[in-house]
Amino acid sequence: QVTLVESGGGLVQDGGSLRLSCAGTGRTFSMYAMGWARQAPGKEREFVAAISWNGGTTLYADSVKGRFTISRDNAKNTVYLQMNSLKSEDTAVYYCNADYTLKRSDYVYEYDYWGQGTQVTVSS
Repeated sequence: QVTLVESGGGLVQDGGSLRLSCAGTGRTFSMYAMGWARQAPGKEREFVAAISWNGGTTLYADSVKGRFTISRDNAKNTVYLQMNSLKSEDTAVYYCNADYTLKRSDYVYEYDYWGQGTQVTVSS
């Protein structure tokens, strides 16, 4: 069993930056690939980024590639999402996820665990 808690969301201006954190509990945290997805009101949840269990492989949605960076610190049971050059279209609730398999998927059911989300609002 893994519990994930996101933090770091907030309000930022266009072009600004935020760093999201996802703190995990559970003895098997380091065995999971981790990821981030987001969901805006009235929109489908979409894949944002993912990272393999050892950080050796990362995946990004085309919409955030070059602007967002996912990283992890297994010693701290934490995954991060550094978001730079934020745009209004990045406004969404950001969710952390965990799964034994690294994947690029928009579908909630593809992942073993989800956090409750943290709101990111980019003002224009």
